[in-house]
Amino acid sequence: MCGRFDQSQTARDYAKAFGWTDAVFDSESEPAFNVSPGTYRPLMHLQDGVRHVDDVFWSYQARWAKDKVPVCINARMEKLTNRYWRSLLKNGRAIAAADGWYEWTGEKGHKQPWHIHRKDRTPLYMLALAHFGSFTENRAEAGFVIVTDDASGGMLDIHDRRPVVLDAADAALWLDPDLSAEQAAELARRTALPPEAFEWHKVGTAVNRVGTDGPRIALPIED
Repeated sequence: MCGRFDQSQTARDYAKAFGWTDAVFDSESEPAFNVSPGTYRPLMHLQDGVRHVDDVFWSYQARWAKDKVPVCINARMEKLTNRYWRSLLKNGRAIAAADGWYEWTGEKGHKQPWHIHRKDRTPLYMLALAHFGSFTENRAEAGFVIVTDDASGGMLDIHDRRPVVLDAADAALWLDPDLSAEQAAELARRTALPPEAFEWHKVGTAVNRVGTDGPRIALPIED
């Protein structure tokens, strides 16, 4: 799964790296090394063909699903075309750019956090689904989730799920509104970066505490 991530550059930095120098910005989010669910974070998406970077609430629950389906922070790739996610897959595709994400290993009470990132240290373009707009009672009605898939290779040593990360060119295709829901799901399955594109290091347990932030959060520690 993806329950925390490192978004320690500005939204404009990520957009520039993505080639979106002409994007419309409606984001006031500050860089954060320890992003947690329930916060507003910048997403890149297309709105009527215009490139937008907007702050969106990380957590989602469809309006009709209150008391039926729990609030989600991730969406499993193998379930993207089911009833719950299909409308977002068709109309709510987005990219959450980041520098890395965190996973934990070990037994409860003694869990070790890890920072996972691209080997070349370029930004991650994590696939996201979002409902852009207003909400009535529950903020999560207008929120986003990170798309995840089964981990494979050496990543299984860290966690059995991982965010779906694409290269910039494939991530741009993911945002193409001419792509059908089925085509978008197939693109995600076919072009997701493999485990060998990533590396990871141990970090301190300060990341465990929601609201704790700063560069030291992502720094490697000795075994």
